[in-house]
Amino acid sequence: MSITIKGFLKNTLLDWDGRIASVVFTPGCNFRCPYCHSPHLVYASDEMESIPPETVVDFIRSNRDWVDGLAITGGEPTIQPGLVDFLVMLGQEGIAAKLDTNGTMPDVLEEILERELVEYVAMDVKAPPEKYALVTGVAIDSNIIARSIDMLIDGKVDYEFRTTICPLLLDEGDIAGIARWISGAKRHVLQNFRGGNCLDEKVNAVRPMPVEQLQKCAREAAKYVRECRIRGERLDDDGCDSTLKTQKSVE
Repeated sequence: MSITIKGFLKNTLLDWDGRIASVVFTPGCNFRCPYCHSPHLVYASDEMESIPPETVVDFIRSNRDWVDGLAITGGEPTIQPGLVDFLVMLGQEGIAAKLDTNGTMPDVLEEILERELVEYVAMDVKAPPEKYALVTGVAIDSNIIARSIDMLIDGKVDYEFRTTICPLLLDEGDIAGIARWISGAKRHVLQNFRGGNCLDEKVNAVRPMPVEQLQKCAREAAKYVRECRIRGERLDDDGCDSTLKTQKSVE
């Protein structure tokens, strides 16, 4: 069964650190996060033209000199029946793959990791366990998320956990709670919320967390994970570095 692709970005420097990557967007999601910036993929994807997977592969094959891999995002890619077959196709072409996921399909993730079909996984950890339903807008057993977390921490594939901080839903204590939940993780990336085109229009008016408070969250999270980064903020005086790194070794 073929994967469904509703968007294709030919190149970006933002989605896979250290690489020039192409990006594909799959439709559908099993979450309803109010701050989601892709409501068109959640609700109206049937109105969007589908892009044949072969078109994506042909483009990367023809541009190997400057495209370093393909990031697969959504929506939620792991609910796509054709995801594994698509990753196998990429592997046969020698195309490196990165997967973005919300961790709700651990059986799919397990197969992908065991078969070494991706080089990198970015998993969103939306909230501490007790607030998952509030932040995602659906009833979810946090043990499912925990299984995916443990799989990545204990596995061999490079990965990061990501948390988008919408102050309407998460505070400093919640970020510390997430970091404790993923304790020992290689990398935790914090991303500040930005209003605009959100799934819930009321959330567009929410102001992002002040940078100083965001840095405080990162310092607290670094007590539990090996590295915590802030992505998407200009943090130094000359505006050249958009990422803050704080590190603490975990025994």
